[in-house]
Amino acid sequence: MKFRTRLKVSNHLIDLTPLVDVIFLLLIFFIVTSDILPLKSLQIQNPILDKDSMPLTTQLLLVMDAQQVIYLGSKKSIEDLAGLKISLKKELEHLRNLHKGSEPTLVLSVDKNVDYGMFLKLFSIAQECCVQIRLVYQPIDSHQQHIS
Repeated sequence: MKFRTRLKVSNHLIDLTPLVDVIFLLLIFFIVTSDILPLKSLQIQNPILDKDSMPLTTQLLLVMDAQQVIYLGSKKSIEDLAGLKISLKKELEHLRNLHKGSEPTLVLSVDKNVDYGMFLKLFSIAQECCVQIRLVYQPIDSHQQHIS
């Protein structure tokens, strides 16, 4: 039995479906493996103080920007205030296991435009989880000292 169709066979059409699939997979791969928010891209304006602090070896970074978004750790994972305590304890425990014999320091960097009440909430969570807390600020340059 032979069926007849009225459709003409076209040899010059290219099926783009596999190409779109491959590009979509590549896009997903690059998004997942890239460092989305490097610390330099976070526009944090720290308060200025007239002293400088020493660098610390075992530290965990906790950042709050002007829009009150909280970033935790070197990968800058975004956290909410409700689940921050659990994530913070988990990260600190990971650092304790990684660097046995030294207590990690929590480095708290808060934008100077953050509401004081929000800063206190963040600081109280940090105090509950970590013994050593270091606040980030900008030291006054000698040039700025003479201007003020």
